[in-house]
Amino acid sequence: MEHHLAAARLTEAAASAVQQHGSGNLLRIVLIVMVLGCVLTAWFLLRGYKRKDD
Repeated sequence: MEHHLAAARLTEAAASAVQQHGSGNLLRIVLIVMVLGCVLTAWFLLRGYKRKDD
C-alpha cells in the first residue's frame, strides 16, 4: 500500500514540476536519476568482481 502512495506522490510532484517550470526541470531530474541509477548499478555489479587476496 505504501508503494502506491509513494508512486502517487512522485507522479503528483512530476506533474506539478511540469506545470510550474515547464519540461526542462523535469528532464534534468530524470537525467540525474538515470545517471545515479547507472552509477549505483555499475558499483553493485563491479563489486562482485573484486577479489579478496587473503
